[in-house]
Amino acid sequence: MAWFTRQQPSVAPEAEEGERHLKTEGLWSKCDGCGQVVWRKAIEENLFVCPRCPYHFRIDAAARIKLLLDGDWEQFDKDLTTTDPLEFVDSRPYRQRLLQMQQATALPDALISAGGALEGRPVHVCAMELKFIGGSMGAVVGEKVTRAIERSIERRTPIIIVSASGGARMQEGAVSLMQLAKISAALMRLDEAKIPFISVLTDPTTGGVTASFAMLGDLNIGEPGALIGFAGPRVIEQTIRQKLPEGFQRSEFLLQHGFLDAVVPRPQMKGYIARALKFFCD
Repeated sequence: MAWFTRQQPSVAPEAEEGERHLKTEGLWSKCDGCGQVVWRKAIEENLFVCPRCPYHFRIDAAARIKLLLDGDWEQFDKDLTTTDPLEFVDSRPYRQRLLQMQQATALPDALISAGGALEGRPVHVCAMELKFIGGSMGAVVGEKVTRAIERSIERRTPIIIVSASGGARMQEGAVSLMQLAKISAALMRLDEAKIPFISVLTDPTTGGVTASFAMLGDLNIGEPGALIGFAGPRVIEQTIRQKLPEGFQRSEFLLQHGFLDAVVPRPQMKGYIARALKFFCD
């Protein structure tokens, strides 16, 4: 009765498994919100928002700019790099860490500064890159944001800053912390010139970035489910020795308690900002 039994497989198991891996690799992603495995192309077509639940996947700085601007855009200050003012070394030298990040992201630092049009209106956009040392703000990020603000004052164009950061870059010490005051002072000059600043807070926006420009917008907008705060939830719980409320430091919680003006899903973000700028500028 061995006529129905294949004595030797027609394809070697190793080859079959390898072929299956080759065909399916990268085609599916597991959603951290609903736990479902979703076809990656469907996620991309929905601007990296899960089509089965409201979960927003993290996207890079270039994708943020493409999401907001109409078409071609100009990049500013793209050659600025840090000088490693403290010659900092932890598990490895800071210069080595920077070089590794620059090679991995093809960026000189954790922010892209760009100019273009948003539904026909000239704007400046700064977008932070979370993959570059956690989107941390050092001297280069602070300088690029400040220059973008000054450029907005000179050209009288609104500025939009999209935050995604773990906070100040401790490898640059006080030089990093100085950027909080420098950017805040530039934003004061922008306010005196009566030019709008819209702050978009994404997951995560924490530390010195939250403590400075991210919360100083004429309009502060959060993406759904974004973690926004100064210290992280674990640090707060360990400090106060209390359990935090459900959803604490998420954008919906902050909107409910008056720290945000709106929570806007990513597919609606461009249109929402365009309407806001029409209100501010026209």
